[in-house]
Amino acid sequence: MPFHIHFGQDDLLRCRFAVSPLWETQEAVRTLKRRDRHGYHPHWLRRIRAASRELDLSGLWLLMPQRGHSPDFLGPPPIGPAARFDEEIAGVRASDPEAARDDLARALACTPGAAESPKGRALLADPAGSVRELADALEAAWHALIEPDWPRLRALLEADVAFHSRRLAEVGLGGLLPELDRRLSWDAGTLTVEWREEHVRHLTGQGLILIPSVFSWPDVISGFDPPWQPTLAYPVRGIAGLWAEPSERTPAALVRLLGRGRATVLAALDAPATTSDLAHRLGLAPSTVSAHLGALRGAGLLVSRRYGHQVLYECTPLGIALVTGGGVAQGLD
Repeated sequence: MPFHIHFGQDDLLRCRFAVSPLWETQEAVRTLKRRDRHGYHPHWLRRIRAASRELDLSGLWLLMPQRGHSPDFLGPPPIGPAARFDEEIAGVRASDPEAARDDLARALACTPGAAESPKGRALLADPAGSVRELADALEAAWHALIEPDWPRLRALLEADVAFHSRRLAEVGLGGLLPELDRRLSWDAGTLTVEWREEHVRHLTGQGLILIPSVFSWPDVISGFDPPWQPTLAYPVRGIAGLWAEPSERTPAALVRLLGRGRATVLAALDAPATTSDLAHRLGLAPSTVSAHLGALRGAGLLVSRRYGHQVLYECTPLGIALVTGGGVAQGLD
């Protein structure tokens, strides 16, 4: 069934990208209960198995129905393009209790018997206490499930934003939106999303926030209820290599051709990244990574582009061919 999102002239000027550690935390909690998502994150699931057992996520899980509404106040639209978790969780803690109670009731109603369960009744009876309890649970989940891997996750998410921002400059919003996911299409100012039910929304000048997401992969998720700005979360690019360790990504032939260090850096650029992101992911000194990047760029295997205060490196077609074996085999055999 289609979900039609109608853009006015002002909406076209008010669309923006954002990255949200709070969103990833909430979706990571949901992923623990969604076995259909487990195949995308086996390395992460193994790493957090023990830590997740120490968390009490019962309240959050009760508010995450298989289909239907999840409380908006637990995952509001990001306040900026690079929001920090402490900023976002402070917003959750500042939620109005009465508005939160309505939000909780709506979510509980999506799961038969949830509102009448002991936990459901407790959440509704003390909304102010529930806001604190749920915020505490999200913060604990952040520290246990997401924070250790956040540099790696943030690098992938920011690379996605950089890539699509460049595509926006090249093809415009109408050309970009269908590229975000195969379930999106654009025609005459209307974005259509393949959906479970038929819906129609008019943005009415608010624009749309676009959030790449790792842990909601492969779903497209939307939120449109006031007072929040309309938001659309879509699957991030490059998830296939997210959890692979450097040794798993680096072909032996490439090591023989370039040497271990340069080959590892080149193979790690499955998505654009900064020097510091690569250094963290690869466990190398930033100066070492910088030297390898300079050599690879000089050889025409990667290019660098500045976005604000950051410099992102990405493979050229020749670099991609070498990593994937398109040019290494001929050069060595």
